[in-house]
Amino acid sequence: MASHFTQITVLAPGLLGASLAIGARERGLAERIHIWARREEVRDKCALQPWCDAVFATPEEACSDSDLIVICTPVETIHRLARRVAGGLKKGAIITDVGSTKGQVCKLSHAVMPRDVHFVGSHPMAGSEKSGMEYARGDLFSERSCFVTPLPRSDAEAVDKVRAFWQALGMDVVLSAPEQHDEIVANISHLPHYLATIACNWLARKDADWKKWAGPGLRDTTRVAAGSPEMWRAISEQNRDEILRAIDGFQEELDRMRESLVLGRYDELYNLFASGKSYRESLDQR
Repeated sequence: MASHFTQITVLAPGLLGASLAIGARERGLAERIHIWARREEVRDKCALQPWCDAVFATPEEACSDSDLIVICTPVETIHRLARRVAGGLKKGAIITDVGSTKGQVCKLSHAVMPRDVHFVGSHPMAGSEKSGMEYARGDLFSERSCFVTPLPRSDAEAVDKVRAFWQALGMDVVLSAPEQHDEIVANISHLPHYLATIACNWLARKDADWKKWAGPGLRDTTRVAAGSPEMWRAISEQNRDEILRAIDGFQEELDRMRESLVLGRYDELYNLFASGKSYRESLDQR
């Protein structure tokens, strides 16, 4: 399935949206790239970029005659923006997104699509604790994973086109049901952010001088806690049940380690450290 489009629209050119536009331009995936940004100063910056062919003050104008629309807004606004633009899209147009929760996003967005316009959810597992167009780069998605999350009734050709698009950006694409996606990311993405946040909040209650002596281990462990609180509030609301299940599972593991320490079962602790080490090393072998 070809991944080239005559016109792509990116709605909200933050880190992911701008990186997507840069990557699409560098790889020749679109003849024209249109941008919509809510703030005028961002639109002015986009107008000066070589990866942007036109900037618009409204999303409806930006999406006119586009083949692919990628919504890069926070998760709580994706379905509202999809509903806003869907009625003015041409026949065969495809809307996708970059949201890190998929259950509600896919259900609500698919429900507002008119006939012959298709919504196919996506979640590229790429990004940074830093946000904003100034951090965008064309290789942000290269050699990273991307979930594409169709519903059973999704248009097969549209799904293939979305999958091919992310693959053309250098991503390893996994097809998943939205609910399965939400379970997976609750454990491999959302739970780690909670743990990093807990560590930072606990240490913030200690002597402020302690941070002077912190080594790279603490920085590595807590790096993701620097993410946007607004974004993580929305993620928590949309993926609440799966995050709670992940926290419960983690609590059981923490209790097991605590019990081994309380009872002086150091061989059990050794085994827990060894299995943790093995899993961490396997992450570098992907």
